[in-house]
Amino acid sequence: MGAALEVLVIGGGVAGLSAAIVLAEAGYDVRVAARELGEGTTSAVAAAFWYPYHAYPEDQVTRLAAVSLRRFQSLMDDPATGVLRRDALEIYPTPVPAPAWSTAAERFASAPPELLPPGYGFGHAFTTAVIETPVYLEWLQARLRALGVRVERRAIASLDDALRECPRVVHCAGLGARELAGDRLLHPVRGQVVRVENPGLTRVWIDEHSGPAITYIVPRSRDVVLGGSSEEHREDRTPDPSMTRQIIDRCAALEPRLADARVLSEAVGLRPARTPLRLELEAREAGLIIHNYGHGGAGVTLSWGCAEAVLELLQRN
Repeated sequence: MGAALEVLVIGGGVAGLSAAIVLAEAGYDVRVAARELGEGTTSAVAAAFWYPYHAYPEDQVTRLAAVSLRRFQSLMDDPATGVLRRDALEIYPTPVPAPAWSTAAERFASAPPELLPPGYGFGHAFTTAVIETPVYLEWLQARLRALGVRVERRAIASLDDALRECPRVVHCAGLGARELAGDRLLHPVRGQVVRVENPGLTRVWIDEHSGPAITYIVPRSRDVVLGGSSEEHREDRTPDPSMTRQIIDRCAALEPRLADARVLSEAVGLRPARTPLRLELEAREAGLIIHNYGHGGAGVTLSWGCAEAVLELLQRN
């Protein structure tokens, strides 16, 4: 590339950090500016398993998710990454067609009847990646340090300010893009999760179709993340005790060992939803902005695919 081209990445969640890594690996001189890092990000709250949820359009999401899954698979053998291989089972009251993303999944098939709990007549089985975000976010930042990427905790007031710092900006501000980009299509989808001790579970369970909200069980190495909720345009980040009880009851109906599991924590994240997600280049007089946000409930699932797409957009321009 000759002299390394400078790039400023805005955002400290998985979208921003993944994009920074891919760009640095490709030889760009990258720095990251983020209002929040680590535990302060929406990424830290996420149940974080590979599952394209609440992200559109489906064909683009499927392509991006396939790229991400390959990267996650390459990380599964390194305990330092926090990426685990898990069997997953999505269950339904009645038969449904395979989702669009099934072509990108690993070992996707109809579930054997013996795996279905009472009251469920159909299911899809596949192998997924579970990402333990406390470990994974630390690994992402360590990878950035190894690549010589500077990560600064500071807010960027506007995209024009960002372009005054650097003529190439990658905009991964999540819900913050409402203000930075003035994007009226972007809106929050509130998601509450409960973290409990792991009573020995290894299978991911998903039920998006038979209850008042999506239900999921995501076993990690020492705990299990239970969910969830999907409340459009609600921004309250305070956990709702009644919702906590509902989540535990719904999950225990699928896996009775969860009924008495000790609650470790509760948390709320605001998914940055947009239809369609925004992954495009904007040319301004002062430079280039690549927008990478609006991933809904699939921020982790799409992170590496979007990062590779950001690199391609930069290289073409």
